[in-house]
Amino acid sequence: MTQTLFRGVRLLDLDLDLKDGMTAACDLRVSNGRIAEIAKDLSAQPGEKVIEGAGNLLMPGLINGHFHSAVNHMKGRLPSLPLEIFMLYECPELEVLRPTPREAYLRTMLGCIEMLRGGTTSVQDDCFFVPSPDPDIIDAVAQAYVDSGMRARLALDQPELSELEKLPYLREILPPDMRAQLSAPQGVAAPALLESYAHLIAAWHGAADGRIKAAVSCSAPQRVSPDYFLQLDDISLRHDLPFYAHMLETRLQRVYGEECLQGRSLVQYTHDLGLLSDRMNVIHAIWVDDADIDLLAASGATVAHNPNSNLRLGSGIMRWRDMQDRGIPLCIGVDEAIADDAINMWSVMKTASVIHNLSDWDYTRWPQATEVIHAATAGGGQAMREPGLGTLDIGAHADLIMVDLTALPFVPLNNLPRQLVHCEFGQSVLMTMVAGNIVAERGHLSMIDEAAILAEASAFFAGKKQAMDMADKQVEKYLPHYREMYRRAGARSLPLERRLPNPA
Repeated sequence: MTQTLFRGVRLLDLDLDLKDGMTAACDLRVSNGRIAEIAKDLSAQPGEKVIEGAGNLLMPGLINGHFHSAVNHMKGRLPSLPLEIFMLYECPELEVLRPTPREAYLRTMLGCIEMLRGGTTSVQDDCFFVPSPDPDIIDAVAQAYVDSGMRARLALDQPELSELEKLPYLREILPPDMRAQLSAPQGVAAPALLESYAHLIAAWHGAADGRIKAAVSCSAPQRVSPDYFLQLDDISLRHDLPFYAHMLETRLQRVYGEECLQGRSLVQYTHDLGLLSDRMNVIHAIWVDDADIDLLAASGATVAHNPNSNLRLGSGIMRWRDMQDRGIPLCIGVDEAIADDAINMWSVMKTASVIHNLSDWDYTRWPQATEVIHAATAGGGQAMREPGLGTLDIGAHADLIMVDLTALPFVPLNNLPRQLVHCEFGQSVLMTMVAGNIVAERGHLSMIDEAAILAEASAFFAGKKQAMDMADKQVEKYLPHYREMYRRAGARSLPLERRLPNPA
């Protein structure tokens, strides 16, 4: 593998004692895909690629801590809607939407291009495989990540229970014919899902010199049976894989616990099953109470914060400072293209840094830029269970970005961490490196024919629009009943509030 020497770069340093957030100019050597040496005036070795840093910033690549790639082609398609209504249109399990392997490859690659252009080097993809996780579709998604040069964890976000079991109130709201339709199990049964995991792990865990690895996902605790939940945890434990679980994203999910789990929250329910652990990524965690935070802190679980999605869907505001104070590890994610409409971690960082200012009157508790950057880098590496990822430590993966400090977001340079979080949107990223390989330079990918991919995707998904419109029409019959479910959940009294109170 080619060695690379970065000469005359300034390194991001989030040490609070370092006022300007970066080191003096120095050199950094990459060897065998890892950071090998940092010093001043390193001599170039024979055959080594030398990159002149010219005093620009070298920092860890950003890590998209939570993502769903299957809807990359749907950006801008849906209005802002509450999650439970949004999901009717997001991923209906309809045969008309079954993707071809090439479609799965193209939509995944759209996300890779957008992320790598802007300096996101790693992603945790909690993949939808609707209507079923067929091996050729799993392979197509994984191959896109291989070809792009990204680092990725891939899981299968596949519920196994019926719609009536996953949501409160529907059983009594729906007319008999719809009740019968939604009482049938969705997708595929647990044994087939376990076979899909066996394929994912055998074919892709550790692929591309370790850039591509598996993870597991239950989607959410209320969407799977306890037995399948336990079997997923066993896979996670045996292979040391991150375990993704959406929990308490919405008020309705808090109500679900009150109505369907004998008053227990989904965090408490997961704890009672013995499944909260340091392998778990608890996604969203908005509607948590103090007891939930205690359980999360004791378990060592990471919380994946998705502030843009939380706003777009009206879900609420997470308790950032309370989690920080309890030592709960945090990472930050985009969630998905149609719940953010961009796949831009800089935008997510900015929102994370300011939205909590509305939920806490004590301004000394508001997020600091250094905390947000840490969550988007080292916090993501911890969530991925990759030691050193997201840092500039010797021996860490060489997943790096170079940022132009002469670009407008940094002129004048007053405070680097704050300007990275509040001023930058990815336009100043000069170079993106993953595992020691340069995968993007000045906004263009190095390892694929980006123009050809974009042209093919544009034509392909234009031809898919009619099928997507047809799918929308097929699910609209459920809309009045889901609205009533949402209304009832909003009217139910709860001892906590994570958004503006319902005036009703």
